[in-house]
Amino acid sequence: MENKVLATVNGREITDQELNETIQRIPSERQSFFYSEEGKKQLLDQVVSFELLYNYAQDNGIDKDPAFINQLQKARKELLTQAAIDKVLSGVSVSDEEAQQYYDQNEDMFNEGETVNAKHILVETLEKANSVKDEISKGMSFENAATEYSSCPSKSQGGSLGSFSRGQMVPEFENAAFSLEAGVVSEPVKTQFGYHLIKVESKNAGRKKNFAEVKDNLKIELLHQKQNMKYMEVVHNLKKSYPVEIK
Repeated sequence: MENKVLATVNGREITDQELNETIQRIPSERQSFFYSEEGKKQLLDQVVSFELLYNYAQDNGIDKDPAFINQLQKARKELLTQAAIDKVLSGVSVSDEEAQQYYDQNEDMFNEGETVNAKHILVETLEKANSVKDEISKGMSFENAATEYSSCPSKSQGGSLGSFSRGQMVPEFENAAFSLEAGVVSEPVKTQFGYHLIKVESKNAGRKKNFAEVKDNLKIELLHQKQNMKYMEVVHNLKKSYPVEIK
């Protein structure tokens, strides 16, 4: 494929390949624009501008300026340090067998707790709760009753609280919700917020995620752990080779 020359600045050619490589360094969500004709034109103008400024810096001795040299040394140190870290960690890996062994030894970590999907109506008094429940028993839908009577912001969604697991609601509400059968409207449940009528839409029994479901994320987590241990081990050994004094 021809590597077309798009511009020349002080004798240096700026090519189509260089422009494409520059686009690849732009965040992916913005790249599509720079592949368009207008986007490439804007990017080329910027690359030309940078090249002009680079020539200006060289011709005016900015590369000899002490502030620039200091910045350059800092950048070199940071890049060299990161390269050393990359080299130290490059040999660290996690096999499928290691991940499987960790999974087998820590099965409780992969249990999904029981959840319920529920709606509720919140009112101030027991008398009001009984009155609303009576209207529902006479044919008013739970959702319409929530919209009309509930003081909870969930009233705008017909009282829906979505799905939740144990530990997310106050104990009185949680115990009632998890003990209800789906589709049944509870008796009034008192909490610190008032009186609730609860209707469970569905239940999801707890289960253990199988290895295939968690393998990829587990390997990433274990890799981070091993890399961290390797990093600390190397730093510990380097302290024996280079004097360190903490003041």
